[in-house]
Amino acid sequence: MNYNNREDIIRMTPLWKGERFEDGRPRVSETILQRMRDITLEEAWGPLWRHGYKYQFEGDFKMIQQDMVMVGRAVTGVMVPYRPDLNDTLLEYGHTEEGRKGYFNQWIIDMLQEDDIVVIDMFDKVFQGTFVGGNLSTAIATRTKRGGSVIWGGIRDMQQIKQIKSIQTYYRGTDPTGIGEVILTGINTPCRIGRATCMPGDVVLGTISGVLFIPAHMAETCVVEAEKSHVRDIFGFRRLEERRYTTAQIDAAWTSEMMKDFLDWFETSAPDKYKHLTWDVELEEAKKREQQGPSGLEEARL
Repeated sequence: MNYNNREDIIRMTPLWKGERFEDGRPRVSETILQRMRDITLEEAWGPLWRHGYKYQFEGDFKMIQQDMVMVGRAVTGVMVPYRPDLNDTLLEYGHTEEGRKGYFNQWIIDMLQEDDIVVIDMFDKVFQGTFVGGNLSTAIATRTKRGGSVIWGGIRDMQQIKQIKSIQTYYRGTDPTGIGEVILTGINTPCRIGRATCMPGDVVLGTISGVLFIPAHMAETCVVEAEKSHVRDIFGFRRLEERRYTTAQIDAAWTSEMMKDFLDWFETSAPDKYKHLTWDVELEEAKKREQQGPSGLEEARL
């Protein structure tokens, strides 16, 4: 076996065609990460749901920094309950064969890079399941700059962690005990976080709503569709305030006339950061629906 096996990571993420880290993780661009910070979790969730990715969100967390949006690339780890023979075997293997130092949780943190987010399945263990405390959270902040952690388990040293303003931490509970009686069985393998599945290199989007794990190959699609949804909302709010359209019209599939009104507004009034978006497909879809008559409009609503 190998922890953090490059060949396995590449096999598990075949739909990603872009740049990869040395360990094989997909490397979603900094540009996409930056654009991701400006959209809501719900806007990013929509495209995932429509493409069949229905188990990418978990909201049953506590969080340290209430007003911080967290965006980064996932480094995953999987822990299981303590079993003496397996514990001794894997600790020895990590120390002697791979040159790792310290305890299991330190192995993962020592690997982190800028914009990484450590995502850990601690099987919801809080007592002796405190994956990070003040020292390791400081190490995460130093290595990732603005990343953080998503822990399906516990943390300790809350007062210290809260003072680290550059990173976010999602967790299930707190306890003064240190980590113990757990075994790290995988690094950068598929990871279950509550009802969600996270893969190495997923884009992690954390907001006050919870955490969304976006497959690397879907990241740009999610950003573009989310940005379009956001711009349409800005336009819709404006037209509702002006009483030009009803809520039923705004919420339904737009007619070609509404699309042309939107495009005129987009050219003159949309925020500059969205000017790269194009709308040819949406305009053609509106025209096709009208050609199909009532059946086309009804299908669009569904």
